[in-house]
Amino acid sequence: MSNSLENDIAALLPRLRRFARSITFHREDADDVVQIAVERALTRSAQWEPGTRLDSWMFRIVKNAWIDEVRARARRDQLFAPEEEGEHVGDDRAEAQQQRMAIEQALRRLSEEHRMVIGLVLVDGMPYKEAAEVLEIPMGTLTSRLARAREALQALLSDRTRNKE
Repeated sequence: MSNSLENDIAALLPRLRRFARSITFHREDADDVVQIAVERALTRSAQWEPGTRLDSWMFRIVKNAWIDEVRARARRDQLFAPEEEGEHVGDDRAEAQQQRMAIEQALRRLSEEHRMVIGLVLVDGMPYKEAAEVLEIPMGTLTSRLARAREALQALLSDRTRNKE
């Protein structure tokens, strides 16, 4: 394995972590998933084809690592409550924290498919074509899934606002 590949993977870490945070909603889970993905990439570096997009390959590995983790948790029947929900209660940032929590709660209520497209396209800013490649779906499926995800997210946030009034 070349140092170049290791350096290229290291350069992707902020993007990988941002994507992992958008699908896991938990800082520690995101870090764990990224670590698993990097370990898999380094041990299976022969599977990466030079000349292809390293970032797409790495995003797929992160996605698959998270799916594996969700399945493992379901088998263990464990529920993890995010500790961030009470992190900033009572300080000056409380309102901003409440808004962030409301968005995270709405995102949690979306399907896994919708969270993934939102994470790649809206959070990471990945072009549609690349996101479709990462998710291994046709471009049309990605665009319709993203449209439905946006609508569902907007409806969830609107419901929350109406319920507060």
